[in-house]
This record gives sequence, C-alpha cells and structure tokens, in this order.
Amino acid sequence: MSKKPPEPASAAVDTLPTLPGKADRLLRELEWKVIRRLDGLLQGDYRTLMRGSGLDLADLREYQPHDEVRHIDWNVTARLNAPHVRVFMEDREMTAWFLLDLSPSINFGPQGHAKRDILTGFVAVLARLLTRHGNRVGAMLYGGSSHQGERAVDAVLPPRSSRAHVLHLVHLLLAPEAAPADAGAATELHRLLQTGVANLRRRATVFVVSDFISAPGWEKPLAELAQRHDVVALRLLDPLELTLPDLGLITLRDAESGEQLHVDTHDTAFRRRFARLAAEREAALREGLARAGADTLELCTDDDLVDALLRFMDLRRHRVRAPRSGTPLAAAPVASAA
Repeated sequence: MSKKPPEPASAAVDTLPTLPGKADRLLRELEWKVIRRLDGLLQGDYRTLMRGSGLDLADLREYQPHDEVRHIDWNVTARLNAPHVRVFMEDREMTAWFLLDLSPSINFGPQGHAKRDILTGFVAVLARLLTRHGNRVGAMLYGGSSHQGERAVDAVLPPRSSRAHVLHLVHLLLAPEAAPADAGAATELHRLLQTGVANLRRRATVFVVSDFISAPGWEKPLAELAQRHDVVALRLLDPLELTLPDLGLITLRDAESGEQLHVDTHDTAFRRRFARLAAEREAALREGLARAGADTLELCTDDDLVDALLRFMDLRRHRVRAPRSGTPLAAAPVASAA
C-alpha cells in the first residue's frame, strides 16, 4: 500500500511550530523594550500605520498633484471652476499582509543582527502594533529554494488579530531554515509577489520584506500589487554589501549558490571595483522600487529597532501617493538607514 503524499507546505498553517519558549520570550522582550518606548514617543498615535478606504464623505478640498483622479467631484469642479476632490473617512479596521522573503541571502550579517534577525524583530513589532488596534495580519513566507517545485510560497498564515496569532508568526520566523535542495538556484522573488497579486483580492496594506537579491522580474508584480493595495517595501541590507573593509585575504561565499571566492581586500583597486558595482546595483534597485510606486524603507543590520520604526512612521506620515494610472508625478520616497 502506497503512503499518502504529504500536504503541500504552501497550505494554510494550522498548527504551532515547536518553538514556544523562544518565540514567547522574544515577543515579550519586544513588547517591553520596543512597543513601550514607542507608546511613549508616539503617545498612542498609530494612525499612519495603515490607510483605509472608507466610503463616508468627510470633506471637499482643492485637487493636489498626488490625488487620485477618481476622487474628483466634477459637480463641485464645474461650479467653482477649479478641480476639487472628495475626502473620505478612513476605515481603520484594515487587513495587513506580510510578504516575507526568507531566502538564504537574508541570513547574512553579524551574529544576532543578521538581516533575518532584523526582519523578525521588525515584523513582530509591526504585527503586534497592528493587532493591538484591531487590525488583522496575515503572512506569506517564501524560502527561495528550488525544492518548492510549482509552489510559489512555503507557508501562508491567514489573517487574524490576536496576540497568539502574532506569536504564531514569530514561531515561523524563528524556525530553523531548511537547507536548499538545489544549491545554485537563484531566489525568484517574483513568485512570492505574483502569489500576492493572485490571492489578495480585498484592498489591504501589504508589507514586502526582502533584501531584493533576486532573479530579475520582480518589478512588474510589485507594481501590480501597488496598483491594488497600499504597498510598503521594507528592504533589508548590511553595510558589508556596499563596501568591503581592508581585512586581507578572505573567503566570500554566495549565500544563494554556495559558491566561494578567495579575495585579497588589501587590493585597493578590488575594493573600488566592489564599491562601484554595489553602487550600480543600489541605483538600479532604487529605480525599480520607485517605478513600482511602493513606499520604501531601508532596514540596516546596524539599525536600532525603535529608530527604524520611527523612520517608518515618519515615512507614512509624509507619504506621497502617485495616481493609479499613467506616469507617476512623484516617485515614492525612500527612507534610508542613515
């Protein structure tokens, strides 16, 4: 008798992983050290975390370049001979989705402060802040290894609003990552984004958390997400990805492919070439994020978590939204780690 095939990992997760102690300790520590500090600094004002799409008319005001054309009130515009838009009361009980890139490259960084650690802390705090105010959060996790076959994501956590649900998410983020079945397979971030485009039907706030070290093709699905949803790209990075210090002869290992390369960092010309190529990649990445129309926040491995969250709040407070059709009038702002 043949065995029943296992359930696909992309199915909704229904059982808790086996890391209750570690996940609970981390969440309690974040609640005590980070959320309490934010409560004092922001005085409970978390209105900029998510933007609703309510239907109750609140006011009329003159059109501004970043306003959506579909909100223009043509009767008032004709009467006053100047374009005016309707302003609606926002529905604060929204759903947030975290699209999380857990591919091998996010394990890069100093011990205890790798990109994966920054991702875990930021997502845990943000999810807890949202659920404390009645919003629901869900998550899609992408591991980046080719053993997935036709599966676009490794796990889907349906949206809920309890602390236990956030703890469940932290469990998943702390679970030991599986070794890639096929070393050398590039991360295909577009698979995660396309899953979001296909499955997120109702308007939501979508946080795409990744280092964007990926095969090409992620810009188009990210733009499609930004057309339908309020999208924030949280980009993870480490300073050593931008410049190499003078450390002598070292071995560099590609986290995605496993390939190793011995380099001499005493060589000034080599360090300059590395910095130049890194700068070119940075420019191309930022241009792709701006074209997609998503707000962008950079999270560095040497960041203080509270400072990063305050930068995020400031980004949301001063965000500039482009129209949903045609050429953007203004690029989405990038809040850097500096």
